[in-house]
Amino acid sequence: MIGKYFPRKEQKNFYLPGQEIKIDRDYAFKNFTCEKDPLSTVKNRLSFAMLSFLLIYSVICVRLFNLCIVPNQTSEKSIETADDVRAYDKSPIKRADILDRNGTIIATSLPTVNLYANPKKVLAPQQAAVKLAQILPDVRYEDILAKLTRRGKFVYIKRNLSPSQQYQINALGIPGLEFENGEKRIYPHKNLFAHIIGNTNIDNNGISGIEKQLDERLTQSDIPLQLTIDAGIQDTIREELAAAVEKYNAEGASAILMDVNSGEVIAMISLPDFDPNSGRFPSERAQFNFSTKGVYEPGSVLKIFNAALGLESGKVKVTDKFDATKPLKLRYNTIKDYRGENRWLNLPEILIYSSNIGSAQIALKVGKKEQQNFLSNLGFFKTVENFEVAEKGAPLVPKRWGEETTATVGYGYGISVTPLHLVTAFSAVVNGGTYHNPTLLKENVNTESHRVVSFNTSKEMRKLLRGVVVEGSGKRANVLGYEVAGKTGTANKLVNGRYIDKKVMTSFLATFPASNPQYALFMMMDEPKATKETWGFVTSGWNTVPTAGKIISAIAPQLNIKANYDLDELRRNRIIEASGTETVKNLIKH
Repeated sequence: MIGKYFPRKEQKNFYLPGQEIKIDRDYAFKNFTCEKDPLSTVKNRLSFAMLSFLLIYSVICVRLFNLCIVPNQTSEKSIETADDVRAYDKSPIKRADILDRNGTIIATSLPTVNLYANPKKVLAPQQAAVKLAQILPDVRYEDILAKLTRRGKFVYIKRNLSPSQQYQINALGIPGLEFENGEKRIYPHKNLFAHIIGNTNIDNNGISGIEKQLDERLTQSDIPLQLTIDAGIQDTIREELAAAVEKYNAEGASAILMDVNSGEVIAMISLPDFDPNSGRFPSERAQFNFSTKGVYEPGSVLKIFNAALGLESGKVKVTDKFDATKPLKLRYNTIKDYRGENRWLNLPEILIYSSNIGSAQIALKVGKKEQQNFLSNLGFFKTVENFEVAEKGAPLVPKRWGEETTATVGYGYGISVTPLHLVTAFSAVVNGGTYHNPTLLKENVNTESHRVVSFNTSKEMRKLLRGVVVEGSGKRANVLGYEVAGKTGTANKLVNGRYIDKKVMTSFLATFPASNPQYALFMMMDEPKATKETWGFVTSGWNTVPTAGKIISAIAPQLNIKANYDLDELRRNRIIEASGTETVKNLIKH
């Protein structure tokens, strides 16, 4: 059959020169199957080729039609199921990224390799150890040799190799050395989020901060975890706080910025801190997150809540006056004022001059039960629930709560809480009276809220706290245009059962703008030292307050808060600053 289209070469007839070669054209074109006619053979071959191409093209067309036009009934799925299908390869990274509120990466993981060995397969451990020590300068020869000569079939030589190190070791061709895929946690901003994010161990498991508290979430989903923290605000506050620690030679410091209307933490710093990338164990103090775990007696900042308690109970009015002409004597304690006014004081004056005597009398007038219920409603008797870092401190509350405790708690002693407790409760007092559970997660749907004071009490407290900044110990935080309101606090530290005068914890709680509070700022300094600039004083008004003023003036524009440079406000501030003269006092009256 093949010969029909491909005839064998046969001997042709011999023709003499000039002799015609006659071809029967009719016969040649009439029958293509002629084996002896060359023209017919070519035509047959072309026809065969055309038929072959046509067949192949038809098969391709039918297949494309099936794939593109006709739905595949065997793999047909509903729209909902089809939407879940992903065409991406599975990510080699097992731990999700962490982002700030603007999408900036603050924690991520990079693919890497680990070097391990099967000691039983390493034929020349001494020579292998020498070569590996040359490639891995941070690993001692003795340590490598000890691992290559130990019993067993598996031992890690070094984790997280660089690509260059992997290439060089692979080129050695030493039997028994193998590579394992892994990942390394990276913190691009180093110390900036140390206490918020925490860090992971060598196996990439969370051991502190969010990394520990939300370890399951970070390892079971590759969707990035977005926080409420603003990296820019965090950096600004930390820079100012670190400068203050150096300036006042303090042991440490803490700051928290919170959105008063949602409980979202915008920034949170605790100094000293550490670099989670270093791989070294930081000091115990550097690891300690004072913002969430530092339980201390806050001093006069508690007078904020004592005043709110008095107003909310209905037993104290703004115009009520209390006798601060002499110390208040109790059964086991005598309460005095620091540089007291020695006269009768109303509620605004008690806050402006931070009178311990007046605050204690307010607490005693309200009574123990109402005081306990009020502080409990503010969250002062329990750990802040569901907050997203692992390190949380529990308040220290006295077991016996008598008259002495009621009085001392009224001006800031006898109960110990964390900065997170203070700023969260303070936000509730100034935002209209609603307590919001603090959170670090953006769009957290699990936050809860409840009312702690009435709207009228909250409004009155904003006026009182504005007076402290305009006329009292908070003057150095009176940033023009931003209506700062707040309260200072200086508490002596308890050392070996005794309060030491020169060892203090200074605090400042502020909100801005006072007419429509948006943010609350807490600041604390641990044992600030006196300087020439502070004239030998170590109280809050000389260190935490001016630092808070610098912070507010720096971050308010970043927070897109419009300054209100009202001329009457500027005039009032100038008058108050010169309030020592009789002429100015007359101006105020008019």
